[in-house]
Amino acid sequence: MTRFKWLIPTIYIVFLMLPIYWLLNMSFKTTNEILGGFTLWPNDFTLANYAKIFTDRTWYMGYVNSLAYVLMNTVISVTVALPAAYAFSRYRFLGDKHLFFWLLTNRMAPPAVFALPFFQLYSSIGLFDTHIAVALAHCLFNIPLAVWILEGFMGGVPRELDETAFVDGYPFWKFFIRIFMPTIAAGIGVACFFCFMFSWVELLLAKTLTSVEAKPIAATMTRTASTSGYELGLLAAAGSLTIVPGAVVIWFVRNYIAKGFALGRV
Repeated sequence: MTRFKWLIPTIYIVFLMLPIYWLLNMSFKTTNEILGGFTLWPNDFTLANYAKIFTDRTWYMGYVNSLAYVLMNTVISVTVALPAAYAFSRYRFLGDKHLFFWLLTNRMAPPAVFALPFFQLYSSIGLFDTHIAVALAHCLFNIPLAVWILEGFMGGVPRELDETAFVDGYPFWKFFIRIFMPTIAAGIGVACFFCFMFSWVELLLAKTLTSVEAKPIAATMTRTASTSGYELGLLAAAGSLTIVPGAVVIWFVRNYIAKGFALGRV
């Protein structure tokens, strides 16, 4: 049995990678070949689907728009969450546990609940169809998540570090930026990862709050239809490219993701 202990993990990995392989396989086919029958690899290999994405402004701007509001949201969410998480981890005040729970309830609510209020608000103040509109909308969900993760990491840092820095005469913000933040760099990386991934894969708010100028790639993919039906090869190519940013982020924070799932309480 010890000879075959690698068999189950191998089967599991193959099972996980099969949908990704099939997506890539379809991306190098024409729609007619995809609909024509089952093949394990392209019989008529083509790069036309990728060429259209990189040459058609509607497609490549979808990726630019998505990256723009995702990065904006990640920076805003983590910047706001850092001092909030520090307060929850270091101080005890009236209603702190209730406030912390209230923050988490925002994360538990489905995005559909807030789609109409955000749409009316941004339409009235002129923010509809802008990157900042989607970025701020996603903050409603990402800030509580970032606070939750960072509070766990900060709780693992001894309070003596704060006291020693204050005794040495460090102002709070100098201590926080130069000493405390490098100490929880892993936690910041994990929080950035989760904020990035939620904002990247979220569709409803991104589609509702944009129309033309800031339309994300996910909204572009849902509107890809012609008189002959959906262009399946083009959709597969677009889907393959949407995996790349997430894979890059995972590569940089791969050593800290497990801590993130444990909320930093290690």
